[in-house]
Amino acid sequence: MVIKVLLLIVFFAVMVSVGIYSRKHATSVDGYVLGGRSVGPWLTAFAYGTSYFSAVVFVGYAGQFGWKYGLASTWIGLGNAIIGSLLAWVVLGRRTKVMTQHLNSKTMPDFFGVRFDSKALKITASAIVFIFLVPYTASVYNGLSRLFGMAFNIPYTYCVLVMAVFTGIYVILGGYMATAINDFIQGIIMLGGIIAVIAAVLSGKGGFIAAIRQMAEIPSDVPATMGQPGAFTSFFGPDPLNLLGVVILTSLGTWGLPQMVGKFYAIKDEKSINTGTVISTLFAVVISGGCYFLGGFGRLFDNPTIYAEDGSMIYDGIIPYMLSTLPDILIGIVVVLVLSASMSTLASLVLTSSSTLTLDFLKGNVMKDMDEKKQVRTMQVLVVFFIVLSVVIALDPPTFIAQLMGISWGALAGAFLAPFMYGLYWKGVTKAAVWASFASGVGITVSNMFLHYIASPINAGAIAMIVGLIIVPIVSLITPKMNKKQVDDIFECYEEKVTITKKRSLEVN
Repeated sequence: MVIKVLLLIVFFAVMVSVGIYSRKHATSVDGYVLGGRSVGPWLTAFAYGTSYFSAVVFVGYAGQFGWKYGLASTWIGLGNAIIGSLLAWVVLGRRTKVMTQHLNSKTMPDFFGVRFDSKALKITASAIVFIFLVPYTASVYNGLSRLFGMAFNIPYTYCVLVMAVFTGIYVILGGYMATAINDFIQGIIMLGGIIAVIAAVLSGKGGFIAAIRQMAEIPSDVPATMGQPGAFTSFFGPDPLNLLGVVILTSLGTWGLPQMVGKFYAIKDEKSINTGTVISTLFAVVISGGCYFLGGFGRLFDNPTIYAEDGSMIYDGIIPYMLSTLPDILIGIVVVLVLSASMSTLASLVLTSSSTLTLDFLKGNVMKDMDEKKQVRTMQVLVVFFIVLSVVIALDPPTFIAQLMGISWGALAGAFLAPFMYGLYWKGVTKAAVWASFASGVGITVSNMFLHYIASPINAGAIAMIVGLIIVPIVSLITPKMNKKQVDDIFECYEEKVTITKKRSLEVN
């Protein structure tokens, strides 16, 4: 217990110290929200990765999908790395940086407002961010609390409050730069921790080969497999179609999440994009691939403690039970690992929510005269507001984490992904198409919450994104076009000539 407590004290002390150190970067709006748009490759890549993966992935998703799909759940981690990290950086990174800097937009709703010349779009987008990021924020606490309960026997309420207070301190003090530096430190902890945990858990089951053999003997409970053993060690698992839905939501979804895309706004230069692409992809392979690979062995730890009184499975209890057999020092590392993942995600979420509400909703609408200092102060106050709000929801959470996260990701990515991506590449996107995407993304996700016409909220989110990608070009082709000169002026930023070194590009002879 002494070791575990000491690890936590050191961890929290470092986080607060970084917040104090980063205060000098948080005096202007650009500095507070984007770190002055001068964040290097390692910090940006780790900020992207640690915002991506939290306790929701490690405790909720890894446990739930590992149980359902066995070792095939590792595909989710690989999808996160290839689609959610590598392709996201390649397709969105450079263009997002160039166009948002040209338009001087600091948030995703601000981008929609300027790119499509519509204040109404900007306000609506900020409302969607506000409504759907808060439940996601609340879900981050839930997974963490189960690990704290297992490791320290501390009541859930205290876990939530401590995490909220320390995250609030460093985000309020240092803004984006404090978040990025802490994300880097937390990312290093996550990388070392996940490798140590996988090795220890498999070792407890006689090693990798022995664990695979035991998994292969478990009969499948998916009707289509007719109870055959070996499904949980097969290439695509017992239920490939639903597995694909999870891969789409958790991988492609990042392309439309404001807290993820916002990382590209802050990139420093070309080198940062190239290096950041590689780092964030490798980070995702280890962290996400490792989490789902570990979760794939969940059925080897079947135990009465992971079932509710009515006999239903408590998916959030699977990973904590797997880890409860580890030595104290490793449990301490795991707690710090998941705390790192959760605090980095929480920091990114509350910073995104507060900046969006301040810059896209309050500024110029509710509060007419807001100078730089007042905007920063307002964002700091709203950080506190969002943390308190998420704590209130987290203290009375729904049944399991994945439900909350699936709804939030589905609505946000379903609404934003298509118009944002098309808006970076295609001059022909119309205002009506953006409205259609907002309506379909939020409409499909919310209506499914009540009507349940799509069995899984995960699949509903994946369908909402795909519908957006189809509906935006169709609506754009049949609705009035935007002013040609205005759009040409926006896309001029891509044609600006720059001089680079030969090691980056060879000249044509």
